[in-house]
Amino acid sequence: MCCRQLVLWAAVWLSATALSAQAPETQKVRINTPYVPTPPEVATAMLKAADVKPGDLVYDLGCGDGRIVIAAAREFGARGVGVDLYREHIAEAQRKAREAGVAERVEFRQQDLFDTDIRPATVVALYLLPEVNLELRPKLLRELKPGARVVSHTFDFGDWKPDRQFEVNGEKVFLWVIPGRRL
Repeated sequence: MCCRQLVLWAAVWLSATALSAQAPETQKVRINTPYVPTPPEVATAMLKAADVKPGDLVYDLGCGDGRIVIAAAREFGARGVGVDLYREHIAEAQRKAREAGVAERVEFRQQDLFDTDIRPATVVALYLLPEVNLELRPKLLRELKPGARVVSHTFDFGDWKPDRQFEVNGEKVFLWVIPGRRL
């Protein structure tokens, strides 16, 4: 991780502590991932790596301002679902989807990503911290169909080796394809 990324993550980590106090009171927050937007060129590269097509349903877990699902709809003709804990992020994502002219092809949900039914997804996009990815891994393997793609910005899944890994402007991108089920 370069110096710029470390400084950015440190600043965002401090703000994440304040944001966690704004999460819905009825919700147990198991996630403390700071909000750091994925650069547009990285979002596009993630979607290209996942080979997103018009028939795909892209879920972005921890969607922030919705840029990944909006790009999936606008640039690739896919549909998308963004999930985030914070109502402010959801409101911003909905506004940006309307501005981009894709509001009818994307949906945003304020909920915990661990409580989200991801079974309909053909692609799951992530920009979460390593410990969240590791906790999420069993859910991905259990709920996603064989052939579904998981694409992550910066962070991997520990010993689950990616099918593909590359960099965009110094930012890491990882891709996994959900393997077939054993009988």
